[in-house]
Amino acid sequence: MMAKAKQCTPEIRAGRLSKANQFLRAADLLAPNIDDEELADVYVTLCVHAGIAAADVICCAKLSEHSTSPNHKDAVVMMATFDPVNSVFLDALVEMKTHSGYTELPSTAELCESAGVAAAALVRAARLI
Repeated sequence: MMAKAKQCTPEIRAGRLSKANQFLRAADLLAPNIDDEELADVYVTLCVHAGIAAADVICCAKLSEHSTSPNHKDAVVMMATFDPVNSVFLDALVEMKTHSGYTELPSTAELCESAGVAAAALVRAARLI
């Protein structure tokens, strides 16, 4: 087990998948309104949370553990060991987290589009695993 990782139980995996689905559904509900700069940041943040939860599910399925490190880059590294394609999506979302949640800059339409694509890919992979 790597540092800052937690063994997965069926309940953890199911709970994280439920959260991934909820966050993505909420983002999808906001999608028609993301022209409003205030909602763009919320949309990206929901996509980030959906992707992180989905990555936990994928890691649980493949490694029987998921990262609990406060540094989400650790989860990217964990996922890259077995799924380099989806780890790129997770890495992109982790990079967006700071921008959408902690800076004064609004999320752009391009950032929203990238966030939506990455989150949808990760949640889709988590559902299929």
